[in-house]
This record gives sequence, C-alpha cells and structure tokens, in this order.
Amino acid sequence: MSTENEGSAVPPAPGPHPAPPAPHPNPAVPPAPDYEPTAGRPTAPDAPIGQSDAAGPPGAPGASGPGADAGQSSTWWSADGGQQPGGPGEGQGGQGGPGGPWGTAPVPPSGPSERKPRGLVAAMLAAVLVAGAIGGGIGFWAADQESDGSDTTTVSAYGNPKTESRAPGSVSSIANKTLPSVVTIEAQGNNGESGTGTGFVYDKQGHILTNNHVVASAADNGKLTATFSNGKRYTAEVVGRAQGYDVAVVKLKNAAGAKLDPLPLGNSDRVAVGDATVAIGAPFGLSGTVTTGIVSAKKRPVASSDGGGGNASYMSALQTDASINPGNSGGPLLNADGGVIGINSAIQSAGNGSGLGESQQSGSIGLGFAIPINQAKNVAEQLIKTGQPIYPVIEATVSTKDSANGATIASNGTGGSPAVVPGGPADKAGLKSGDVITKLDDMAIDSGPTLISEIWTHQPGDKVTLTYKRGGKVSKADVTLGKRKGDS
Repeated sequence: MSTENEGSAVPPAPGPHPAPPAPHPNPAVPPAPDYEPTAGRPTAPDAPIGQSDAAGPPGAPGASGPGADAGQSSTWWSADGGQQPGGPGEGQGGQGGPGGPWGTAPVPPSGPSERKPRGLVAAMLAAVLVAGAIGGGIGFWAADQESDGSDTTTVSAYGNPKTESRAPGSVSSIANKTLPSVVTIEAQGNNGESGTGTGFVYDKQGHILTNNHVVASAADNGKLTATFSNGKRYTAEVVGRAQGYDVAVVKLKNAAGAKLDPLPLGNSDRVAVGDATVAIGAPFGLSGTVTTGIVSAKKRPVASSDGGGGNASYMSALQTDASINPGNSGGPLLNADGGVIGINSAIQSAGNGSGLGESQQSGSIGLGFAIPINQAKNVAEQLIKTGQPIYPVIEATVSTKDSANGATIASNGTGGSPAVVPGGPADKAGLKSGDVITKLDDMAIDSGPTLISEIWTHQPGDKVTLTYKRGGKVSKADVTLGKRKGDS
C-alpha cells in the first residue's frame, strides 16, 4: 500500500473552455530539462528479495518436530519482501511477485503519467521563489558585512567543536567503526532466483552472519558474493543455514586479502525497552545505510516466511522503530555501545497484501524485528561446527492459526500421525490432543507461533513448565525439551 495519498484534482464545471494564457516572455522559472538526472540513483539488482506471508505452514516445526496444522495468513512480512525475477517487478530475495525491484524505485506503469493539479504546482513555485528571495537578501547582507574590499567574498559557518569531535558513543562514531565490517550480500540461484541483503563479519576466519532468506536462493550450487564498504567484493559459500531460526552463516572463499574485524556482540538478554538502537544495511540496494531508533519491545512473537513455500521462521524478537526496509535483512542491530544485539529480519507491513504475488511493496512504518543475538550466536556456532541447526521441541503438533486463547494441540500430526508423539516430551508430561497451552513458565502463550518462538529461545534438555486447559480445568506440566536436528 502506498504511503502517499495521490488524489486527482476536482474537475471544473462543464462549460466553454477559455483560451490558455500566453506564456510570459521571460519566465521566472526556466523550463525543466528534457533529460532525467541519474546521479544518486541506486543500480537495480539482478533480481528479487521476497516479502512474504508470515503465517505458519503445515507442520509447525518448533512444537511438533516434523509438522503442524496449516496456518492462516498473517501480516508479519520478511524484511526482504517478495518479488519475482523477470517480468513486471523484479525484486531482491529469491521470491517472486509483481512490483518494483528491491534496490530501485518501483517501475511506473506504462502509459501517460498522472497529471498533478496545476494550481498546487504554481503555489509551490511561488513559495520557493519567495523563500529564495528572502534567503538571497540575508546572504547578501551577511556577505556585505564580511567583505574586506577584495574581489571575492566568503561567508563562514562556525560549527560546534564538540559535535565535530565525533565523541565515542555517538551515532557517527558507531557507524564509522561498524561500516567496514558490514557487507552487502548478493545471491544468485541456478533457477534464476536472486536476492540482495546484508551480513556482518562474525569472526576472523571469514564467517559472515546473515539471514537464511538472504542466501536461500544460492544455497544449492548458486553464486554468492559479499561486498565490503570499501568496494572490495569476495565470492562466498554457504556454511550452514537454519530455516526455522532464519539464520545463516556464509564464508568468504578468498579471505586472505580481506580486512576482517568481527563486530562485538552485545547481550540481548540485558536489553531494555527504550534503549537506543542503530541499524545498518542495504535497504532497496542502498549499501551502508545507517538508521537509528530505540528498542520498542522485547519478546515479540513473530512468524515470517521467505515466500518460497518453505516452513515459516519463528522468533521471539526485539522490536525497534529504527527504519528497516527490504535489503536490511541480515544486517546488525546495534546498541549505544556499538555491540550487536540482533539481526534485522522482518518488518510489519502496512499494506493489505498477504504474501507472494501481491503487486505492492512496503517499506518501514517503524515496526521492525530482529533476532536476539544471544539466540543467533548459539545457532551460528551450531552451523559452523556441524552445518545443521538443532531445535528444542516438545514433540506435539500445535495449530498455527491465529488465536488469542492459547496454543491448541491438534487432533492429528503430519500425514495422520499422532499429534503427541508417543514417548516424546509432551507425552511423558501427560499432554493430549485438544489441550490448550496458555503459559510457558511465566510467559503468556496466545497462539501456536508464540509457543514455538518461546520454545526456540531455550536449549534441548531445558526444563520448562507448561500451563494448559483441558475441559475447563487449568493444570500444569513440567516438560524436559527434546531435540531435532536439521530443518527436515
């Protein structure tokens, strides 16, 4: 949905049309040039990044292992929206759908452009001319006062020395230290899908931390590159990726000449609502973009999908109002000390689109979501060591449909299998189909995706207490979390 309201002018009443006024022989404003400036425009990438429906797919992996009930559409969208390569509206991210490409301004439809009301344009020009005349008068007066009688005159603007010192902890200081360790990732798949996102240096061995949906299109023998802020580009390969967590690790193939300064990692468990945040990434292909905001909320349950038909990702996210747009995915969310507290991964869309195939893109409305770095670090270490993620599970299939009452254990699992796996953690705790889980420890559970995202903040072997309703009676069960290896 567009963020601008562009209405047509009210047409005049029917009647004879007066002749147009003759043009002034010496107009105050020269005519517009017959070319269109190109300086400063981002170069369109080869293909799309997907914004996608975030509803849970059949088989919610976090609670059930292999699967869960099919979910309804949701408005959680991946930060790298969904556009199909080729045709009308290439995008970035390996997913498709019409619309303008990520990294460029949306391509306008063919045909005559919409004409704007001339009265409004004339009023704007008049205001510009008046402001220019006033500004010119002030500038002339200042110049006249400082003239020393020479043929040239200069006007000095004195800055604030404290501002120009770029004190440690300032946004400019954080950006200056961080930008050399942030890369723009371009992924090209063998099937024509491609995407652009962001990543950051994780260690001196050349590992780059990013989102799974940024590199998914190049995971199977595709082409992957990482470009640093100094313009140096390196080929890379996927070390491992976790679709459920939406975390991936890639490694530079020829890192010998790269300057690898790992970003310091903060502690996302100690983040407080209201803390300052800095986000860095390549929104719409504009590499090295820095935005600021605050932590708006913690433990925000978010389900997102890359739109490629795979399982959804679930996170208990940090919410921020720092501007995050398609292309920011995989980039760092920093605290006021310059430490990484999250990986920017998803945005809430203001549009009515429910996933792939929608004709509109969306941008930041101040609702961005990041994977907490403590969780992302655990996943990254798993991927570097084994190439596969490990998920904590209760081995019970829960519904992923929107609900305000809790997470309901389904009647059946995938392919007609039991919803509660015999001998699994949920079965040992006495849980049954139809039970409605309303709490995990002290955390309120309002839906299946919320339950999954909270379970995945733990580790296999952790003991949690589930509060549930059965037949109107509230009970509690202690559950020791099991584990599942891989995304299959």
